[in-house]
Amino acid sequence: MPAGRWAIRTRRPPGPPLRPWRRPGRPAPRCDGVIAVADIPVEPDAPEARRWVLEELSRPEYREAEPTWFDRLAVAVRDWLADLLSGSGGLSGDVVLALVVVLVIAAVVVGLLVFGVPRLRRRRRASATPLFDDGDTRTLAELRRAADAAAAAGRYDLAVEERFRAIVRALADRELLRPSPGTTAHGFARSATTAFPTFSDRLADAADAFDAVRYLGRAGTADEASRLASLDRDLGAAAPATPAGLAGLAREAAGPADGDTAVERTGAPA
Repeated sequence: MPAGRWAIRTRRPPGPPLRPWRRPGRPAPRCDGVIAVADIPVEPDAPEARRWVLEELSRPEYREAEPTWFDRLAVAVRDWLADLLSGSGGLSGDVVLALVVVLVIAAVVVGLLVFGVPRLRRRRRASATPLFDDGDTRTLAELRRAADAAAAAGRYDLAVEERFRAIVRALADRELLRPSPGTTAHGFARSATTAFPTFSDRLADAADAFDAVRYLGRAGTADEASRLASLDRDLGAAAPATPAGLAGLAREAAGPADGDTAVERTGAPA
């Protein structure tokens, strides 16, 4: 049969479509003619571009990066001072020095107004506030139990308050001192020092701790609660000064100091 005149047709059995053959080790051919729609460059007109820019700049991360008014003020003051010190502002050295001094004084005044005055007011309120709340008639045993319970619970500020009140009540029960309704912590400490002069520093520290935790907002510590408990025990075991010494010191301290109400002293020791 002559070649080329007849062709033998064979039917391919069903199966997966044939893949184009390529030599092993060569990459598959790419179709560079296909371009994604997102890759097509877009050229907006001017209004559209402006809108896109405004939308981009309105995102939260851009607003957070903007300087605050305080940052702008600080930069302006810094630049102004730099101009003055460099002489570009046209001012003499004496004028520049005077301006710097004025700025330093103004900063000190602002610091005192912001931080000093509120603290001073709290201290004055502490020095004029009585020890016991209205209607507080607890006994010495009740005050000591309250102080122990507060310390055991980790509430050292309350433990300091209750222990100091217990110290006051203990001396009143011994008829060494009779606190008046307006007696303050430091007023009591000064009066108790006349009966127990060797305890003057410890009584003053106890009064400071009481005022700090009750009126100045400072948290009490376990060490303070322990020191006040030790002071309570030591005062209970100590003998007061002689009646003659008590009478002389009472006349000397008859007038209240620093706005404190005086504590009435008795003439007979326990």
